[in-house]
Amino acid sequence: MTMTTTTAPAAETVTYARVRPPFWRRLVDGLPRGTGLFFGYAVLFVLYLPIVWLMILSISGEPLTGIPGDWTLTWYEDVIYADIAQRDGEAYGSNFRVGDPLLLSIGLAFATSAACVIGVLIVGPVLPRVKRRGPLLIGFLMPLMVPGIVAGVGLFMWYRLVIHVKMGVWSLALAHFVWAFPFALLAMLVVASRFDTRLMEAAEDLGASRWQRFWQIEVPILKPGIFAAGFFGFLLSFNELPFSIFMRAGQDTLPLYLWIQSGAHNTTVPLIYAMSTLVTIVSIGLTFLAIKLAFGGGRHDTQ
Repeated sequence: MTMTTTTAPAAETVTYARVRPPFWRRLVDGLPRGTGLFFGYAVLFVLYLPIVWLMILSISGEPLTGIPGDWTLTWYEDVIYADIAQRDGEAYGSNFRVGDPLLLSIGLAFATSAACVIGVLIVGPVLPRVKRRGPLLIGFLMPLMVPGIVAGVGLFMWYRLVIHVKMGVWSLALAHFVWAFPFALLAMLVVASRFDTRLMEAAEDLGASRWQRFWQIEVPILKPGIFAAGFFGFLLSFNELPFSIFMRAGQDTLPLYLWIQSGAHNTTVPLIYAMSTLVTIVSIGLTFLAIKLAFGGGRHDTQ
């Protein structure tokens, strides 16, 4: 009987070429430990120091010196009651009236917010399902790529000089919507792109009407995007300036009014400090409220 023996093949030696990391990665790895954290804090410092310093000066007795001190709430009282007296020979204006501009800005912000919510509910859920949506998406987001001054001049030239339409509150609302809608749409697309359309098909098979499918399935899933769209619409409209310069017909929004007052000869800079601080505090509060409403109920919804 003949026995044959087989020898196992020798193990092959595999060599891996060392991949050289890109230059930026080698540069970052060569920095001392904690450098990235330092630059992060430096960016936050540059971003928020002017705002915090403005808030501090708003309660200073002599804010135009740039040095805080002699703490007082006089500027806030003057903003609220619009009763400004001349102090120590300073030419503080006696015509600082923020009531009408503030009400106009709030009204425009609510109208823009509602229009953005309606618009994203119509466009947002449909756009991710369109096959060739690239050109359509670029068209919706084009206002983000055009400077506000250029877009404002373009709208003014079209409506006032080409089709000869008189400007008014409607033109301000239209301009604010043109500016805010792309941001609102982006917020909705983040949520709508993950929407599972099979849920709607299953609800339809079970006999749910179109309204029931929309209200009981689509709206709860898209709720974060809806709140974000309304939030972006409100804040972007409330703080909008370039479009308002060209699209108004004598009306002053709050940012436009503060901008005009800041360049007036009878300077009201201390009052602008106070008003800007109030607007900042309200904006931060609205931000936290929107986040709470949009995402705070998620834990209870899943129980």
